[in-house]
Amino acid sequence: MANIIVFAILAVVILGSAVLCVTTKRIMRAATFLLFVLFGVAGLYFLLDYTYLGAAQISVYAGGVTMIYIFAIQLVSKRTLQGLVERVKGSRVVFGALVTLVGFATVVAVFLKNQFINNFAKLPDAEISVETIGNQLVGADKFGYVLPFEFISVFLLACIIGGIVISRKG
Repeated sequence: MANIIVFAILAVVILGSAVLCVTTKRIMRAATFLLFVLFGVAGLYFLLDYTYLGAAQISVYAGGVTMIYIFAIQLVSKRTLQGLVERVKGSRVVFGALVTLVGFATVVAVFLKNQFINNFAKLPDAEISVETIGNQLVGADKFGYVLPFEFISVFLLACIIGGIVISRKG
């Protein structure tokens, strides 16, 4: 029962922060709400006893990526951000709602086709060892994670280089 209450609290924090992140007009507040979303997701990992993923979520995303966003926001001059007001047209709202419905229908179709809920109930309730996680992280086979980690590291390097280029133009 306590897990359900903690899950409900984390779900409210994640959903509320995500909505506020998208709807706020101040960019630093959006970055702060994004940080709360990432902390909430880490809380879900800890609730599921995935301590490694929770720690990685906090260190990589909540710590690293959010700080890169804040660094990039601080690099942009205040004069650039002062007059930044976007007016939402009715056609954009309709198009956004249509894209949202198509995305939701796609997710539901994938869930129904692959029977995720039925397969989830059949999973063994066993603890995965740290050795297994380590072998998967450094594995280059079909289910290894070396290639995604290398891709993310190159992406973050490109973000850092972009930040340096932006800061040097002034």
